[in-house]
Amino acid sequence: MGLSVLALLSASALALTGCAPGEPAAEDESTGDASAIITTNGSEPQHSLIPTNTTESGGGKITTSIFAGLVSYTAEGEIENEVAESIESEDAKTWTVTLKDGWTFTNDEPVTSDSFIDAWNYGALYDNAQSASYFFDNIVGFSDVQNTKDDPSGAVDEEGNPVQVGDPLAETMSGLQVVDDTTFTVELSSPEADWPLRLGYTAYSPLPKAAFEDMEAFGENPIGNGPYMLDGEGAWVHEEKINLVTNPDYDGVRKPANGGLEIIFYATQDAAYADIEGGNLDVLDAVPDSALETFEDQFGDRAVNQPAAIFQAFNMPYYLPHWSGEEGKLRRAALSQAINREEITDVIFQGTRTPATDFTSPVIDGWTDKLEGAEVLDYNPEEAKKLWAEADAIAPYNETFSIAYNADGGHQAWVDAVTNSIANTLGITAEGKSYPTFAASLEDRANDKLTGGVRAGWQADYPSMYNFLAPLYQTGAGSNYEDYSSEEFDNLLKEGSQAASVEDATAKYQEAQEVLLKDLPSIPLWYSNVTGVSADTVDNVVFGWDSVPLYHQITKG
Repeated sequence: MGLSVLALLSASALALTGCAPGEPAAEDESTGDASAIITTNGSEPQHSLIPTNTTESGGGKITTSIFAGLVSYTAEGEIENEVAESIESEDAKTWTVTLKDGWTFTNDEPVTSDSFIDAWNYGALYDNAQSASYFFDNIVGFSDVQNTKDDPSGAVDEEGNPVQVGDPLAETMSGLQVVDDTTFTVELSSPEADWPLRLGYTAYSPLPKAAFEDMEAFGENPIGNGPYMLDGEGAWVHEEKINLVTNPDYDGVRKPANGGLEIIFYATQDAAYADIEGGNLDVLDAVPDSALETFEDQFGDRAVNQPAAIFQAFNMPYYLPHWSGEEGKLRRAALSQAINREEITDVIFQGTRTPATDFTSPVIDGWTDKLEGAEVLDYNPEEAKKLWAEADAIAPYNETFSIAYNADGGHQAWVDAVTNSIANTLGITAEGKSYPTFAASLEDRANDKLTGGVRAGWQADYPSMYNFLAPLYQTGAGSNYEDYSSEEFDNLLKEGSQAASVEDATAKYQEAQEVLLKDLPSIPLWYSNVTGVSADTVDNVVFGWDSVPLYHQITKG
């Protein structure tokens, strides 16, 4: 899992070419009913379904199904060509992308080089405020579409910096160039040998011309080129479900063996589990805490409990009193060492979680349990009390400590356990703060309205250490909701992304994590297994490296 694309690259010319179509991983002989609809669980997307503005799992599950990018991922996290015929480079800095002929969107518009370049430029442009814009920051010209012009009068701000006004310096990234309808080039700001590895993430999806006529309307009824498409107008019933049907013109490596998906947005995981027990749901990818002790016995070989690229933590916003500067650093370390992770993962999660030793995942190449400073993740009540007292000497803490969480994600039991551990160790009042939905909790995070800590899980977009670090902790990154900023961390991250070898990159990413262990912008808790079940109504259910079922393989009837 998490294999580097370097294993696929030749010595003379870095290239990704001609990967064979994927084979269904299951051995079941049933082909099922090709028109059958698979019912599964999901959550209301945070935003409309624009690929470059979808960075959470609820929306990602849908956009991955309705769009096809240059490559896609196998169950093991390896990449195989989707729309791309080849992705080649002689120097890992300038890449030539050649598209396969015959791809179309569901409105019959051809998928061309412009479909990708226009979509990527839209995602990167500052004025469009796309949450995944940072995925393009390694392309030459990104800074020009992000930064605005200096005031022509020569005005400066209070710190002496030129006042910036008006539109960005450029509308498009100069590093993207069309050669012809099926060929384009991408110039990176520095060499990245494993750049193709990220291209299966939906932020790199193509968009049809119709999207740019009215992006808001498009996001409600997107037109894709993937294995599924929306089942007509009104297919997305907000806060309830979304209905997808197979795209009859799709002929990629994810050819559906079913007729479509009904993704139901459950208010709680317990409600979803009750439905699959009652025969009203086919596939569930998140077993609630209440069933962790029994689900494998109950569902037998239809139960899944396997490692996945999922990291769980909670964050403390820097804008809250007591949580910045030296006081904040002391309190963060005290909180971390006040949590008995071993006991909580055993009692609450019944061995389906593993206490964290870094900020990535054991299924990703480069993971380690030997980072300098990782002892701050150990349960150490005496040290926690000492650090908390040192913080109180700077400014006494007389508040109720809280951790916000979304009730629709099955988090109450562990939040209660963590806050109890903190309260008992530090002698303070601590409790959970419930939001009804994931989208609601993200709204307060994005608008700096939190009153305490907040649950902060991460499900990888692509199998790389970089993806666990840059989106969450890089200055200004789209999912860096708590506004962490460290020049030392940013520089190490940049050095890692520009490294000449996977080994050198890994070393830099590990150094960057050692900075995080000192600052603790996020307090790591544990790594999650994917715990899922399927009903006897379906076969060929395979869970991928990122915990998401490979829906296109599922058969029914």
